[in-house]
Amino acid sequence: MSHKITTTWKGNMLFESTNPSNHTLLMDVGKAAGGNAVGLRPKAMMLSSLAGCSGLDVVSILNKMKITVDDFKMELTGQLTDEHPKYYHTVTVDYHFFGSDLDAKKINRAVQLSVEKYCGVMEMFRQFSTVKTNVHIHEK
Repeated sequence: MSHKITTTWKGNMLFESTNPSNHTLLMDVGKAAGGNAVGLRPKAMMLSSLAGCSGLDVVSILNKMKITVDDFKMELTGQLTDEHPKYYHTVTVDYHFFGSDLDAKKINRAVQLSVEKYCGVMEMFRQFSTVKTNVHIHEK
């Protein structure tokens, strides 16, 4: 299986990129770097891809386990190298679950399955970065 995208320059520092699902997104840089700050930053978008991949896994696994949460969010922090080409040498993924009577054991298992088995983007990150994960349970 392969994926194909097309990315088109829209002038200045702005690019529009397609997705195999036929959705598009804009990529740009901040004004200090010569852009107009109207799109997502490419490196930060990689963190969003990691969160999306793992988040989809976790929700799917929790649904199969019949575990309900009121809310779920992930906060990712990427530490860039000092020298060019700059890349994320360390990434921390904080998973936050909110609700009442949350089953912490099953939630942790769902995250573990995503991190260790299912999330392909997580595995790609591991090729060039140290990935740290933390699970936070917020009971109401």
